[in-house]
Amino acid sequence: MRNYLLAFLLTTGVLFTVRAQEKPSEAELKTITYTSAFDNTARDFYLYLPKGYDETNDKKWPIMLFLHGNGERGNGKNELPYTLAHGPIYEAWIQKRDLPFIIIQPQLHMHGFDSVPNSYYNQRKLENHPKRLKVGTPNRSPKSKSDAPMGSLVTHPGYKYGTYGPPMGWETVETDLLKMLQTVGADYNTDASKVYLTGLSYGGFGTWYMASKHPDLFAAIAPIVGWGHSDLMAPIAKHKIPLWCFAGGRDHVITLNHFYSGMNTLEKLGHPDVRFTIESDMNHDVWTRVYAGDDIYNWLLKQQKQN
Repeated sequence: MRNYLLAFLLTTGVLFTVRAQEKPSEAELKTITYTSAFDNTARDFYLYLPKGYDETNDKKWPIMLFLHGNGERGNGKNELPYTLAHGPIYEAWIQKRDLPFIIIQPQLHMHGFDSVPNSYYNQRKLENHPKRLKVGTPNRSPKSKSDAPMGSLVTHPGYKYGTYGPPMGWETVETDLLKMLQTVGADYNTDASKVYLTGLSYGGFGTWYMASKHPDLFAAIAPIVGWGHSDLMAPIAKHKIPLWCFAGGRDHVITLNHFYSGMNTLEKLGHPDVRFTIESDMNHDVWTRVYAGDDIYNWLLKQQKQN
């Protein structure tokens, strides 16, 4: 009996040891340095490694490239934390959600936007932006309020911006973004068939642009409050990139009526998988609802590029 009990305890101890060793690794937020092809300066981007990521095993992880909005521009160094205000890394790192993606999050160059008199950029302070807490998570920002009535036009009166959207956007650092995807894909355990692209506002426009110029790279895209110009749609339709676009019904920054032409063009060109969701009750900050939910991540994970 004693020998049986000893054997049981030893076996149990071994099992406890194995289970302790199998505890998944914690999520990690790395800062990666690169040289920008735009101005030859040294800059950083964030790289989020999800819970359970382990370089020693063979598991391959999806990649998500996230493009922030206009308000999070900066020097790519000490101003990089401004990019943590919104988006998937905000959800995964600040709100400590278990999102199973390797996430690339760069910072768009300032391009002189801070030289405008009374510029928002000269008034913002890092201490007012969200940070990861040792215990618990910070309160989320409240939804923007609007007195505007819900409703929209079905046609557009003419595009407000050029083909690529508002000026000095993500198209200016196209080479940098491609290099980031290439570097992360080579240096980490990634699944090349599951590379996703999403962005908000300026980043939404950047999402359409990058998908149009490099349609063979992405398994799916999700532009939020950024419309796509009709002239960008042919490559996206040809490659049948699954897409889910979001707009705000009360958005007076990127108005709803400009979205329809691009969406209709995609369908006319035979794109089989166009999703367009209008959050009729929301202002420009539609991303707060989209990225805080589960639907966008679950949908992305179902998409896989066919070789």
